[in-house]
Amino acid sequence: MTDILFPYIKENVKEYLQTHWEEEECQQDISLLRKQAEEDSHLDGAVPIPAAPENGADDLQLMIQAVVDNVCWQMSLDRKTTALKQLQGHMWRAAFTAGHVKAEFFEDVVPAVRKWREAGMKVYIYSSGSVEAQKLLFGYSTEGDILELVDGHFDTKIGHKVESESYRKIANSIGCSTNNILFLTDVTLEASAAEEADVHVAVVVRPGNAGLTDDEKTYYSLITSFSELYLPSST
Repeated sequence: MTDILFPYIKENVKEYLQTHWEEEECQQDISLLRKQAEEDSHLDGAVPIPAAPENGADDLQLMIQAVVDNVCWQMSLDRKTTALKQLQGHMWRAAFTAGHVKAEFFEDVVPAVRKWREAGMKVYIYSSGSVEAQKLLFGYSTEGDILELVDGHFDTKIGHKVESESYRKIANSIGCSTNNILFLTDVTLEASAAEEADVHVAVVVRPGNAGLTDDEKTYYSLITSFSELYLPSST
C-alpha cells in the first residue's frame, strides 16, 4: 500500500489543508509541523513554516504552500517525525472514510487468515505503519471491514522491526513464547532480527518486492502465497 498511501499524501495535502484549515485538529497538526520545522532549521534544504497569517487570503495561501513544501521535503527524506505521521494519519482517515481510498490485499491473504483463525490460531499485525493506519487498511478494504480477523496490532512504538528485542516484547505482550510465533515478512533484515529472538520466519516473495540474494533464497523458507503455509492447529 505504500505505493498508494504515500503518493496520496503528496497529491492531496494542499487540497486537504485548504478544506480543513479552520478545524482545530488541522491547526494542531500545523502547529506540530511548525515546531518540527524550527527544530530542523539547521538541516540542509529544511523548509520553514511561518507563523499564523495575519492579513488576508494571500498570506494564507503562502502559509499553506509552506506546509505543503515542508511535508514533501520530509517525505523525500523518508522521515518518520511525529508531526508528519500525525498529519498523514488524519489525511488517510479522511480518505478511507470518504471511500477515496481502499486497501487491496493479495487474493490469497483473507481466505488464508480466515482458515488460520478457524483452526484456533491468532493473527497479529506488526508494521512500521502506525496502528491507526493499520486499522484503516483493514477497516476499509476491497474485502470490506476485516478488522475482526486481526487479534492485535503492533507498530514501532514497541521497537523497530530490525531489532530482535521488539519480537521478544511482542511475544511477551501477547502472552506466548517466541518459538510459538511465525513471522511473515518480505524484508530479510527483519527476518534475521526475528530469528535471533527464536521466532519462526517465512519470507514472502511478491511482485514489486526487493530481490533476494542467492544466499538468502537458500537460507530462508520462501513462500509466494499465504496458501502455501501449512500451519499446525493450535488445539
